[in-house]
Amino acid sequence: MNYTPRRGWFHSWHDFDPAHAREDLAQIAGLGLDHVRVFHLWPLLQPNRTLIRTAAVDQLVRLVDLAAEAGLDVLVDGVQGHLSSFDFYPEWTRTWHHRNVFTDAEAIEAQAELLRTLGRALADRPNLIGLQLGNELNNLVEHNPVTVEEVDHYLDTLLAAARDGLSAAAPGRLVTHSAYDAAWYGDDHPFTPEASARKGDLTTVHPWVFSGDCARRYGPRSPQVLHLAEYGVELAKAYAEDATRPVWVQETGAPEPHIPAADAPEFARATVLNSAECTGMWGVTWWCSHDLDRSLADYPELEYTLGLFDSAGRTKPIATAFADAIAEVRAKPRPGQPRETALVLDCTPATRSVSGPGGSYFEAWMRLRDQGVRPAVVLASRADDTAYLAARGITELVRNP
Repeated sequence: MNYTPRRGWFHSWHDFDPAHAREDLAQIAGLGLDHVRVFHLWPLLQPNRTLIRTAAVDQLVRLVDLAAEAGLDVLVDGVQGHLSSFDFYPEWTRTWHHRNVFTDAEAIEAQAELLRTLGRALADRPNLIGLQLGNELNNLVEHNPVTVEEVDHYLDTLLAAARDGLSAAAPGRLVTHSAYDAAWYGDDHPFTPEASARKGDLTTVHPWVFSGDCARRYGPRSPQVLHLAEYGVELAKAYAEDATRPVWVQETGAPEPHIPAADAPEFARATVLNSAECTGMWGVTWWCSHDLDRSLADYPELEYTLGLFDSAGRTKPIATAFADAIAEVRAKPRPGQPRETALVLDCTPATRSVSGPGGSYFEAWMRLRDQGVRPAVVLASRADDTAYLAARGITELVRNP
């Protein structure tokens, strides 16, 4: 579960209340979930380029400890960054002090130091899954122009800093990064599929049904929607150099009106069970825990109803379906069998949108899936690599007409 505090949303960090957090986390654990992803706000953690607030770091450590009390492991996102249509920048990056957060050397080093600090503070927590650079940092591109090469430098620098912070005190902890779907579907987007699939310890995907207008285009009960997360996993695997690299469905949810409330339980169930058929799946993390209270203004409508619990803390039907799907997977694990048939993806950075909803490749993959085939994805550049295909268990290639 991606943890969204029930009282005050992420503004609750301004007056963090451990009792409220404990109540929220107990509800999450009560559904049978085993981990949460948590977010502090960058301006509160680092209000000045050379000041990281100890009190704010201590709040984050306290939340990780409260999660441990509930039996939950935790992934901590560091630079927020972007959350639910709002961008959170420290003032030292804005107005008269504007710095491009992706290209300014001092801004990059400040973010690196924040990640090192968080790593050192959290390294000894046994329930820590690891550190992620931040939530969907590519959402900040619009106000921070950047090239592919500059993104690569930025990610490499911050990933190294996070590892340095965790150091030998936390062996086995993950260091990851995340991007919204433009990294996979956006023509010439500077955050590339290769960066997502090759940097960090595993690949994270955020297959949202509103990307490419997927749910509106095909319908909320369509195969394209019910298999979207599964498709996202297979697409991500195609760009990895390591055939065994794990993939994490790190954000998926049922935003109204794209997924009407009546369809949300089946969507949740299908998303979990279909994703569980993929080899190399690390896990599924739902967005999000609690509905956004309507007393808070100016969010897009879809943001208000994404929770498995409503803003009063009541369990919604989608939560029951999600919990039932988890129990089903645990009772009868679905070890993904290698996908012997693969659809070849031939695109360039300028034509990447063919693999997104509405694109010719996306629709060809979904037609195969609807016919009962479980297709993998193979890049055209790897289609003649027999050793690579064998490592993935692929014996048949289908060319997209």
